[in-house]
Amino acid sequence: MKILIADDELPLLSFLQRGLESEGYDVISESDVHNLIVTISSERPVVAVLDRMFGDVDSLVLIQSIKRLPSPPMVLLLTAMDDVSDRVDGLRQGADDYLCKPFDFEELLARIQAMTRRAVPSNQHIEETLQCGPLILYRDERIVRHAGVELSLTRLEYDLLEFFVENRGKVLSRERILQRVWQSEKDPMTNIVDVYISRVRHKLAFTDALIIETLRGNGYRLTTASR
Repeated sequence: MKILIADDELPLLSFLQRGLESEGYDVISESDVHNLIVTISSERPVVAVLDRMFGDVDSLVLIQSIKRLPSPPMVLLLTAMDDVSDRVDGLRQGADDYLCKPFDFEELLARIQAMTRRAVPSNQHIEETLQCGPLILYRDERIVRHAGVELSLTRLEYDLLEFFVENRGKVLSRERILQRVWQSEKDPMTNIVDVYISRVRHKLAFTDALIIETLRGNGYRLTTASR
């Protein structure tokens, strides 16, 4: 899924691009406010993460132009302007969400995920679920619930858990996981698979019904208490 981030703070722009790409997003960055509309028109991102004060321009004046494009993205404004009146102005001018600086990267991910779910027209939703023990995966919405409570999962965490649930009881090698979740044919020579499996394990720790086992030299396997 394509995400555009637009900010004239180059260190922040670089940080966000690396972070979102590590979550599996196709990221376009733009640091020049005068190129913004052209970039959005040509790249057609699903979500545009836009700095409120972009260079010498208040991005509120750009939102109407963005929303008039043939395939407009949903707009998330990032800003250090945290007064209620500023947030209200942003939303009234057409922003779909608003996040104040400094912000937590996990919250940014959660907001992007929520926006992308809303961006899909309701007539395109085909209810499809996948159940594993106490978990239900709603695949069209890309969300996971346990006893009716939604788990907070990043894009890659969801993809990884879905792959395990589809293959519960089977041994999955690192190579298969990398190919499916990261669409990579080559080992990146990092511990990225271990890191994300650890994150998913942590988020499943509240229940002992599901366990991701490490089978040294072979890979990983999702098992349930009934196994």
